[in-house]
Amino acid sequence: MSPNNFAVEQLRRAQYLPRALFVKAACAGPALALRSRAEMEMEPDFQSFLSAVSRRVLDGGDIVFDEALRLIEATDAADIHDLLARANRIREKFKGNRIHLCSIINAKAGACPEDCKFCAQSAANATESPRYSFVDGEALLKAATEARANKAQALSVVTAWRGLKEGPVLDEVCASIEQIARSGTVRADASLGIIPSQDVADRLKASGLVCYNHNLETARDHFPNICTTHTYDERVQTVRYLKNAGIRVCCGGIFGMGETRRHRIEMAFALKELDVDIVPMNFLNPIPGTPFEHLKPLPPMEILKTIAVYRFILPRKEIMVAGGREVNLRDLQPLMFLAGASATMIGNYLTTTGQDPKKDLQMIEDLGLDPNWDGHWSHAAP
Repeated sequence: MSPNNFAVEQLRRAQYLPRALFVKAACAGPALALRSRAEMEMEPDFQSFLSAVSRRVLDGGDIVFDEALRLIEATDAADIHDLLARANRIREKFKGNRIHLCSIINAKAGACPEDCKFCAQSAANATESPRYSFVDGEALLKAATEARANKAQALSVVTAWRGLKEGPVLDEVCASIEQIARSGTVRADASLGIIPSQDVADRLKASGLVCYNHNLETARDHFPNICTTHTYDERVQTVRYLKNAGIRVCCGGIFGMGETRRHRIEMAFALKELDVDIVPMNFLNPIPGTPFEHLKPLPPMEILKTIAVYRFILPRKEIMVAGGREVNLRDLQPLMFLAGASATMIGNYLTTTGQDPKKDLQMIEDLGLDPNWDGHWSHAAP
């Protein structure tokens, strides 16, 4: 060891700094190495930083916004692989090896008055999406039976309209939810748009609704680039009405809609503040005829990295990889669970087809995971 390097090493030991925190300073010369311990600890190398925040989350702590931003900004391939592995460890700690599966039915299709730029069912977008009125009870029960056969724990009744108000439509929806709940096949869930009052949320709860999906879609300041016919705050208020009614909330968003990485972190912390139960992570599948049809898909590793960071931010929540996983992750789909996801959608989506359920179940089994999620709600709450 040269005298110069020896002096740097002695200084490192005197300051009780890990070698990893000192490498950058040593390469820059003794002058930089003379920085204080506090200054050095503010800029650890990525591996030391990842190890520290992983340990804190596993011990029951939280990461802060700037830490999450540093994680999602990682670009080195080896660092990203390590990030996924750490997120998987967090999933195993808080969620075990059980995977939550749910299915959906497009119960009322097309002609939605909202102008969401990603949506094939918006009347503002010239797509080939089907249009039909609310389906009957027989169709709902058939979908519930199929969902159960695919080991889904829930069937979500999804409608393409602005939302629900008091009146005959709400009466019909509540009767349908009651029918699914009484059948005993699967859990009765729904995604019915904006809820304008506490009374509507209470009616849904009384009908037997267990969980309601209503996404934020993206960060607050990016939302006007996605939709202009309703506001981000209307979505937030819907979540609050549902929580006040005692309904579990499935709330997340769509990635790949022109947002920045910072926007993704902002949405994650908004979801954390709202204390939602399930966080669906959808990845844009551009539909011809929508304003977003020409957007470039996110790279698979960017998707996996985003899933992993959400697991760090929301360690105890069900993180569900849903729409767009087949076309965006392709052969890397199994890695979504090893990146921290604890749930996925099985079967078809609203206007696009999903992967063969048998293939999904085989994928889960091959990973040593368990889709038998009955009675697992205790893990969904913090």
